[in-house]
Amino acid sequence: MDKPFSQACENNKGPILAVLKDYFAEASSVLEIGSGTGQHAVYFAQALPHLSWQTSDVPAHHGGIRQWLADAALANLKAPITLKIGEQAIPQTGFDAIYSANTAHIMFADEVALMMRQIAQTLPPGGVFCQYGPFIHNGQFSSASNEAFHHSLLIRGLDGYKHIEQLVEWAGAQLQLTEIRDMPANNLCLVWRKSSPC
Repeated sequence: MDKPFSQACENNKGPILAVLKDYFAEASSVLEIGSGTGQHAVYFAQALPHLSWQTSDVPAHHGGIRQWLADAALANLKAPITLKIGEQAIPQTGFDAIYSANTAHIMFADEVALMMRQIAQTLPPGGVFCQYGPFIHNGQFSSASNEAFHHSLLIRGLDGYKHIEQLVEWAGAQLQLTEIRDMPANNLCLVWRKSSPC
């Protein structure tokens, strides 16, 4: 059976890696929320060997992820755990960094709100969350194609793109948005850091 493949993952992995090199340099263990095909996990774990990279997704995607992991045979890359926000809680210990790509716009608002709250609770002080994808910023879409796709998601009964300002509200005081980095294909990478206790 052929491994699942996403051309978008191939296109964006280099620019995302540049962000992760900046923000995950001091991290040791990363949870990826929504590993999809597994392509990102393999690429990032190989490029960042100091990290232990934990994949996760719904069970339907585990087979494809395991194919990518088996071919890569990387010691720092872990088999997927089952994680669907709202059904399983984000693991409360063991991770000082979290990564997720192209998940918020295909999740319902209450699921994203729960995810942001759980990440804020889970990360240790100083921990980092890197969140890649399309977002609405200052009430604006980054392109006409993004706006069109957002409306297509609404027609399909999904909530579509999330406002960054709403994400900030959901994250609460503990999780601070420290950078919004422009990425190719009209996407953004949001970098969040868990504040230290007063």
